[in-house]
Amino acid sequence: MSTPTISAIPNIRSRTALSGTRTRTQIVVPELRIADGPSATVLRIARSRGPLSRDTAAKASGLSIATVNRQVTSLLDLGILRERADLTASGAIGRPRVPFEVNHEPYLTVGIHIGAVVTSIIASDIRGKVLGAVEIPTPATNSAVALATIARSAKSFASRWHKRRPLAVGVAIGGRVDSATGVVDHPRLGWKGAKVGSIIGAGLDLPVSVAAHVEAMAASELLLSTDRAEAPTPGTTGLYFYARETAGIAITFEGRVHTPSSGPGSIAHLPTGSSARCTCGAVGCLEATISDRAVVAQALSSGAVIQGSERVTIADVYRAASSGSIPAHELLVDRARVLGRTVAMLRDLFNPDRVILGGQAFTDYPAGVPHVAEAFSTASSLERKDIRITGFGNRVQEYASTVVSLSSLFADPAAAMRRASAV
Repeated sequence: MSTPTISAIPNIRSRTALSGTRTRTQIVVPELRIADGPSATVLRIARSRGPLSRDTAAKASGLSIATVNRQVTSLLDLGILRERADLTASGAIGRPRVPFEVNHEPYLTVGIHIGAVVTSIIASDIRGKVLGAVEIPTPATNSAVALATIARSAKSFASRWHKRRPLAVGVAIGGRVDSATGVVDHPRLGWKGAKVGSIIGAGLDLPVSVAAHVEAMAASELLLSTDRAEAPTPGTTGLYFYARETAGIAITFEGRVHTPSSGPGSIAHLPTGSSARCTCGAVGCLEATISDRAVVAQALSSGAVIQGSERVTIADVYRAASSGSIPAHELLVDRARVLGRTVAMLRDLFNPDRVILGGQAFTDYPAGVPHVAEAFSTASSLERKDIRITGFGNRVQEYASTVVSLSSLFADPAAAMRRASAV
């Protein structure tokens, strides 16, 4: 994991120059949408197409050249953009001909994905490129102690990039999330009223945003897709379906993730017809059938994998299946078929323009994908449209937390930089 060397950071006050009085933690509601303000638009064009000239930016964005000039000047002053005079075409006259790009080297943001079993900590630049990531076990303790432990680990990890200025931290987590307060109820972890925002924000001394993890994953498809041909257009509707240790969905409308005020809905207890017993007391619930822990339990009870001195994980089941174990393969095929039928039911219910499947239940055993597709085709009654597995592969958790850490900067660069300078 590299620690790049960069030049001095422009236009940002040093922390040592600020008052010694600790400021109140800034909890910022994440902007899980494609922002259409002129400043956000110019930054988005720079992220996806830079280096580019102002003329090119005006054509790509639909903004007037005067508006683009104002926004570029403002973003240059903030230190978010930089000019590339070395790329100016021969014979070009005037500053508007000087290409500009995102000034990504001086800054980073910190993403934290708190999973039921594993917590991922990610450092990213302001283009959304992941600089490095590390995983730690999610502490099996009360929320206050667990969050303080995670915050210390995140702060230590971010310090590896000691010449980059941290701007914000974003947390993606399951359960019920109040993004305005950063408070989370997470039944699987046994957390009730967990002060995720205030503890993580205080621990890193940064503005913090907290979002439901599947909604954040859907936002990463809107905002961080590296292939413009794959990126959804603002007018489309989308369904994001996630499956790993938990299962969930998110809906996007007009370039915005739908975030219900009462928190995301749940598909954990959708009936699947399986014989798996759920913690709710019912039989055949979705998560009790397809979650990693459920598949591991089935593999152990059926003898598809053998318990050794180490704890058996889903990776052991994948390895067994990939090595030719028919029982392990059949378990994963059964899960793939349940997932395919469930996606078909939800797709037919919402009829979105596109469906994206994310999570290691789809990405970590490629041999199961054809069975997902077959089950989907058999169960769906609608014409097949745009259905695909996420391009982020098994790094969806990384990009989910990354987009939460960056969403406010992408929506309102000036406000985000003011908040970063105030802590």
